[in-house]
Amino acid sequence: MVRHTFGVLVENHFGVLSRVSGLFSRRGFNIESLAVGPTADPSMSRMTIVIEGNERMRDQMVEQLRKLIDVIQVEALATDAMVDRELALIKVKADRVTRAAVMQVVDVFRGQVVDVSRDSLMVEITGDGRKINALLEVLDDYGVLEVARTGTVAIGRGRESLGPLEDVSEVSGS
Repeated sequence: MVRHTFGVLVENHFGVLSRVSGLFSRRGFNIESLAVGPTADPSMSRMTIVIEGNERMRDQMVEQLRKLIDVIQVEALATDAMVDRELALIKVKADRVTRAAVMQVVDVFRGQVVDVSRDSLMVEITGDGRKINALLEVLDDYGVLEVARTGTVAIGRGRESLGPLEDVSEVSGS
């Protein structure tokens, strides 16, 4: 099984998320990650959906997504032709004795400490899933108390994009 990432541009209105996620459920596919947010155009939202499956499953989901009325555009993103990121907040045990060591580990992973209490630290880290998993593995030695992850967001490399391209001169005010 391989991870497949989809960029899906949808109309931004009530029930769209339910219809899209229901499509995966009806087909028996588990969504590994789902991130949804508005685009520059308030009438559209962008979904990033990650599943595990073979190429046939990937192709089937692209075709099924394109049939949904609220879906404007679908793109199966190739792993080597996209940039993907997650954000995680991690609460880890850290007292006076271990605090400096935990902060050093966080620094190595280019994370940042966003909250400090007497017996814990909260860490923010952004990166691909492997980086976040690696940090969690190291922090586990100190005692991970809580984790909140955003799920994957991804965009294909290069000029091509989901939705209409805007004229750069119009956007920059030139």
